[in-house]
This record gives sequence, structure tokens and C-alpha cells, in this order.
Amino acid sequence: MTPRLSVVTPTRDRHDMLSGALRSALGQRGVEFEVIVVDDGSDPPVSDGLVSDPRLRVARHDTSAGVSAARNTGIELSRAPWIAFLDDDDLWAPDKLTSQLNAAEAAGAAWAYGGDVTVDDDLRVISGGPPPSPGVVMADLESYNSVPAGASNVIVRADALATAGPFDPSLKTSEDWDMWIRLARCCGPPAAVSRPLVACRMHASNVLPDLRAIIEEPERLAARYGLSLEPAAFLRRAAWACLRAGRRIDAVRYYGRAVAHGDLTSVGRAAAALIHPAARRSTPHEIRHRPVEAWAGAAQIWLVDLRPPAAGAEGGD
Repeated sequence: MTPRLSVVTPTRDRHDMLSGALRSALGQRGVEFEVIVVDDGSDPPVSDGLVSDPRLRVARHDTSAGVSAARNTGIELSRAPWIAFLDDDDLWAPDKLTSQLNAAEAAGAAWAYGGDVTVDDDLRVISGGPPPSPGVVMADLESYNSVPAGASNVIVRADALATAGPFDPSLKTSEDWDMWIRLARCCGPPAAVSRPLVACRMHASNVLPDLRAIIEEPERLAARYGLSLEPAAFLRRAAWACLRAGRRIDAVRYYGRAVAHGDLTSVGRAAAALIHPAARRSTPHEIRHRPVEAWAGAAQIWLVDLRPPAAGAEGGD
């Protein structure tokens, strides 16, 4: 049977996390799908027998070409009329795909997103909240990447992707935003599901992205699409990337540059980066408002089933 949806998962050197992501992908309910793992030069390579499931295929880049190239390879290999993206360190609710497909079809939309949470190593929710509406996403894409949780949150019709074009391999930190802009302009607004469907993991192996690219790539997109940007927003993003990697002093410097651009709220952010208990831990944790109880609880229901046995045995919040 031809699957209704292809899941594309790029990965590199995160075998343990990949197994968790695949557990959440292969646990999807109510839809026929395939999962295409694109191993972007892992050492050791991802095994074809990683999961004994006929719905799973593994493709490989012998040399790493980056996440955009890996996603593009997965798109080329996909057989379904819909495509979803799942990064190797993210997790899905078991009804993620069916909920988004239903929302997209009800709205006549070519793409869809949902809500998200951020979780720690034990898959306990540390932040999250409802996503912006499609109208807000469309308006705010002209200034920043307004689709929450990155590529793992989005499903898109294959024909819409063909119209929008592939992910841009020259972009290191803004490839998702670049794609959403093109989808919005060629295919119109997305549909949304206001429930927590994606969990983004904060973990010790988070890699500090190219900070120069965080600042410079939005300027490239502004020139490409005629966007109106707020420089302080991208300086805050660079600061947050530093916090995730445990580099608090560098984070303070970027917040200071944001203040110089008139963003006085970053004074408080800089102070929090220095004194907040979460910022002093050996592993990075988000410094954001605690999630509303109902939202966190809705995510925790399905996250419990995805915890590794040792963590699950300990219980949680």
C-alpha cells in the first residue's frame, strides 16, 4: 500500500536519541506512513537494522552534507503525497500526524503545524504553550521564524514542496524559516493544531550553532525576500543559543548588543543568564516562564510512554 505520509528524519552521530525519535514516529496512529532516516555521515553508520519495521528505510551520505541536504535526500526518496520532518532529537505525540492531516484537509491548507513543549533529559516539560494562529504566523514570517519548534512541527504536501523548491543547503541556521517563507508565498497559510504535538529536547549534546550565521543569515533572507527585520531579535537568538550550550558569559554579551539596539528588555535577560539557577547547571536548560499546567499535563500524558525504562521507573512531575 502506498503510504499517505512520508516521515523524513535526518541524523548524525546521535544514535541513542534517534532511537527515541523513531519510537515516537513509528508509534503514530490512524495513518499509513513510511519513515526515511537519512544518515548524514554518522560514525559509526546508522544500521539498516536499527528498527525491525517494514515501514523504515535508511539512506546514507558517506560524507556529511548538512541537515538541509539530508532532508532533500529524504524528500527525493519519499513516496507519499504528504511529507513530515522529524529531527533526531525531537519527539511526537502519537496522534501528531493524523491531527495535522485532519486540520490541513479541513482548512484546505497545503501545510500544517501544531503546538510544542521543551523537555529535559528525563522528558519532563520545562516550557511550552499554545502556538500562534495561522494569520499571526503568516504576518510574522516577514520578520522572524514564527513557526514554533522547527521542522519537526510541520507536515506539507509533496506537490507544495515541489513548487516551493528544496531546502537551501547554504543556510546553517535559517533553512526552516527560508522554507516556510516560500511555502507561505506560493501555497498560502498553514493550518494549525492548538495542542502539544512536538517535544523538543534540551540535552547535553546540543551543539552550539554558528553564531555568525544566526546574525548574518537573516540579512540574506531579508535581501532575498524583502523582509523587515529587527536586529535585536537575532541577537537574542544568538544569546539563547549560547545559554543552551552553557556559555552564559557569551550569552550576556549578545544580550548587551541587543540592548544597544534599543531592546531594553534584554537587560533583564542578561541578569537572568547570570543568576538563574538553571543557567548554572552542567547541562543546559531553558530560562523561560513555566508552562501553563494544563498544557504541560497534556504533553506529559504521551511523553510518559516515550521515556527510557530507567527514567520511566523514576516517575516524574
